[in-house]
This record gives sequence, structure tokens and C-alpha cells, in this order.
Amino acid sequence: MAKQTVFLGADHAGFHLKEELKPVLLKMGFTVVDLSPVFVDGDDYPTVSFELAVMVTGLKASRGVLVCGSGVGVVMAANRIAGARAFDAYDERTVKLAREDNDANIIALSGWHQASKDAAKLLKLFFATPFSKAARHHRRVKLLG
Repeated sequence: MAKQTVFLGADHAGFHLKEELKPVLLKMGFTVVDLSPVFVDGDDYPTVSFELAVMVTGLKASRGVLVCGSGVGVVMAANRIAGARAFDAYDERTVKLAREDNDANIIALSGWHQASKDAAKLLKLFFATPFSKAARHHRRVKLLG
């Protein structure tokens, strides 16, 4: 069975945390595609967010991890791509609900406000939490497009 692909991306403010999370993803057994492999000072978060969202929505069963300063900008940008369901992960409850209720396929983290240990914990929960089997959640995700 092929490994699940995870697309990884960050702007300059999230680059350091992204680099710390990459080995966590590899250790979890994922195939990691890093869309921002080198630090670019002053780069624009929408660029990597759009690219990652297009990749995630184009490859069935893949997921994405975005990191910027706050985690908010990358979510706003990624969600402009049809089929992307990105969210800002700031605690365990949010991560669990985003996966269970919304079948979120892109997690966003904050390079300014989250320590790598805390971010890794949220990341592991994101991948461990399945989408609900409840019909109402499937109906609502379908309405999102």
C-alpha cells in the first residue's frame, strides 16, 4: 500500500516551524512533498497556500500542512481553492472537530505562537482523527463544494 502524501508549505514567518515538523511527518510514515524547501525572506504566503491547496485537492487522500506567522493568512488563501478545507489549529478540540465534523484536509499552524512540540502534538491528532460517519457531516462538507 502506498504511503499517504502530505504537502508541506510555509512562508518566511513559518519556515522554521515547518522545518521542525518535517521529520515528525517522515517519522509518521508519510511521503512529504515540501513546497517551500528554502527560506525566502519576505515571500508571500498566498503563493505557497494556493499551490499547496491545488496539490491537496488534486491528489485524492492527500493532506496539507501550512505554516505562516499567525496561521490565519494561509487558511484564508488556501480556502479560495475549491475543495480545500483548511483551518487554523490552535488547540486539540479545534483539530478534532475540524477533522470529525468538517473533513479538514489542510492544517495551518503558527510559526509565531506555537512551539514545535505543541505543533507536533496537534499535527499527530490531525492525522489520527477520522472524518465522522454521520450523514449530517457528509452533507455539510458536500455543501462546501
